[in-house]
Amino acid sequence: MAGEAEPTGPAPRRAALLRRRAASFGHAFRGVGAALRTEVHLWFHAAATAAVLGLGLYCGLARWEWVAVVLSVGAVWGAELLNTAVEAVVDLVSPEYHPLAGRAKDVAAGAVLVVALAALVVGLLVFGPYLLPIWARINGL
Repeated sequence: MAGEAEPTGPAPRRAALLRRRAASFGHAFRGVGAALRTEVHLWFHAAATAAVLGLGLYCGLARWEWVAVVLSVGAVWGAELLNTAVEAVVDLVSPEYHPLAGRAKDVAAGAVLVVALAALVVGLLVFGPYLLPIWARINGL
C-alpha cells in the first residue's frame, strides 16, 4: 500500500547482494569480451586453448592431468587479462612516453611470458607420454 515502508531484514538485503554479485559477473564477462575483441594475443590464447582441450579429449587425459591443463590455461588467460588491464591503465595515466610506464608494461608482459612458459612445460609433461609414441611411430623409431 502507499505510504508503507519497504520491507527490511535479511531477505531484501540478500536479494540486493545477489543482484550486485550478478552484475559483477556481467562486468567481468564484458571485460573478457572487450579484451578478446581488441587483443591479438588473446586470439592466439583462444586458439591454443581450443587445441589443448581437443588434444586432451583425444588423449583421454586422467583427472589430475585435466587439473594441470585447466589450471595452466586459466593462469595464462588470467595473466594476459591482467597485462591488458595494466597496459590500459598505464596508457590512461601516462599518454606520453615515460620510462616507468614502459617498465610497468614490460614487467606485465614478462609475467605473461613466465606463466606461458610454465604452461608449456606442463603441456610437455602431460601430453609428452601420449604424443611421443605417436611421433616415434611416424618417424620409424
